[in-house]
Amino acid sequence: MGASATASQAPAAAGALAGITVLDLSRVLAGPWATQLLADLGATVIKVERPGAGDDTRAWGPPWLADGDGQPTTDAAYFLCTNRNKQSVTVDFTRPEGQALVKQLAARADVVVENFKVGGLAPYGLDYASLAALNPRLVYCSITGFGQDGPYAPRAGYDFLIQGMGGLMSLTGRPDGEEGEGPQKVGVALTDILTGLYAANAIQAALLHRAASGEGQHIDVALLDVQVACLANQALNYLVSGAVPKRMGNAHPNIVPYQDFPTADGDMILAIGNDGQFARWCAVAGHPEWAHDPRFATNPARVRHRAELIPLMRQVTVTRTTDAWIAALEAEAVPCGPINTLDRVFADPQVQHRGLKLDLPHAAGGRAPGVGNPLHLSATPVAYRQAPPVLGEHTDAVLTSMGYSPQDIAALRAGGVV
Repeated sequence: MGASATASQAPAAAGALAGITVLDLSRVLAGPWATQLLADLGATVIKVERPGAGDDTRAWGPPWLADGDGQPTTDAAYFLCTNRNKQSVTVDFTRPEGQALVKQLAARADVVVENFKVGGLAPYGLDYASLAALNPRLVYCSITGFGQDGPYAPRAGYDFLIQGMGGLMSLTGRPDGEEGEGPQKVGVALTDILTGLYAANAIQAALLHRAASGEGQHIDVALLDVQVACLANQALNYLVSGAVPKRMGNAHPNIVPYQDFPTADGDMILAIGNDGQFARWCAVAGHPEWAHDPRFATNPARVRHRAELIPLMRQVTVTRTTDAWIAALEAEAVPCGPINTLDRVFADPQVQHRGLKLDLPHAAGGRAPGVGNPLHLSATPVAYRQAPPVLGEHTDAVLTSMGYSPQDIAALRAGGVV
């Protein structure tokens, strides 16, 4: 696809979710990540934001998006990462007139997504029970830190907090006794992102159920639930053995060698997943005898003798550069790779070929960079219809489509409702 995907390259085919309207009452990351995915797949997403301020992440800068003259706008890069393909409508729903507007939007929508604290929308009549009474076919997705029930339900939840409470940080970081020891969070808000993906999956499942039954439903997605569910093999290691997993740095609890190794000019990753790959590594490294050593010949043996094998391998890996190792090992189908900084990520020929760097025209006059959707659907491909919107960019158009006259809209704006 070349160096980047642009709006002109948007596929002509209708998206898989064309005809679905999503009312997005969420902000920050988990909810907007879900709704951006739905928008990429063709849904019409109407993002409701606070007049004058908008989504919290618009102000989470620097860095700031530049306008057509190269001057910084008031939209932070953070906002850009999760709000493309959406329409922005400003409504103050703390006021009765604003509540009425949102209810009209919900009555016309297929999906509502919100991430307020439990019960936070009920005073405004925008909770599931209230909106389902207006629109029984509505799929209503609530994203919270801890869910709609349980002892922690009233608490606010944040990604960093949940990474700690949900066990991820106990598994991440250098082991005790090593330099730099201690628990670490992941370098992106991974729990928020995973929660957004689970939410989008649940919404599509609920839409399929509605197509068969005519019934909408309430979806309850919690960051803590998602984080615990995504402990994957580490959760089962504990549940099967009873032993609490510990931090292992970049090493793997069940596979050896599967970690970073020093080279003559930096570091590389070896991700050796079977005994055949290990034997090929040994041959390239000049130590074919290791593949027949009873301590190292099988993966269970290598896991038991990790402390003996890894130092031996490190003595060898420092003798060649990263590029030299990767060239030699790739030729023998041994999984390996560099540890790239983001400049190298976006310069990588495979990343460029797959169109993962976006460049979209922005309403402020400049260009908005972005990261492409990783889904490739042959019949209903993802389309990049527009950059993330400026605050309130579509307020007039959406209200006009609802039957409001220019005079009505002007009165609402003068009153601070929109």
